[in-house]
Amino acid sequence: MDWAALGTLILLNIVGSLSPGPDTFFLLRLATRSRIHAIMGVTGIVTGLTVWVTLTVVGAATLLTTYPDILGVIQLVGGGYLTWMGYRMGRGAVRELLDARAFRFNSATRPIPDAVAALGTPGQAYRQGMATNLSNPKVIMYFAAILAPLMPANPSLAVALTIIIAILVQTWVVFTFMCVIVSTERIRKAVLRAGPVFDGVAAVVFIAVGLTLIYEGASQLLLG
Repeated sequence: MDWAALGTLILLNIVGSLSPGPDTFFLLRLATRSRIHAIMGVTGIVTGLTVWVTLTVVGAATLLTTYPDILGVIQLVGGGYLTWMGYRMGRGAVRELLDARAFRFNSATRPIPDAVAALGTPGQAYRQGMATNLSNPKVIMYFAAILAPLMPANPSLAVALTIIIAILVQTWVVFTFMCVIVSTERIRKAVLRAGPVFDGVAAVVFIAVGLTLIYEGASQLLLG
């Protein structure tokens, strides 16, 4: 694999990393409340991504094409998890909105919620990031689409490892940079003012993606 092809792959993945989706909204939500939680969330997402990228590079992605029922099961389980996450975010958004109205009514200053109380421990943020990424099997289809035209037919171990490491490092750097920017004091305060609205939008995204995966998984298993 030449350097031009690797550079093209990295560029395509940067664009894909920053496109709206469960991973992005999950990290933005963490970053507005705690930088350390956000970075742990990034690390969790990259851990999940390791599975999808490795499967794609070694050619195991074809297994999902050959046996689509496997993909259907993954879509059902992953869709259920993302829908549940969306429900929790939506419930939290409603609670924050009611709290904000109560503080305005009492002419009090609304405190910023404690990060651990709002998000759990950094370890929980890591596990949620990993689960969020692993819950969306369409990631492997995305990588199959961008890798297929750029990878050699039978990559050596060195080439395969280079591709995997390059994608994972680039994803971690891009997501971490985004979280550091969003978690700066000025941006953080601006976003926190619209915290319930942002959480509500994130909830809609998670639920929409989750229900879509459930529908596609059920259709695959029932209709073949």
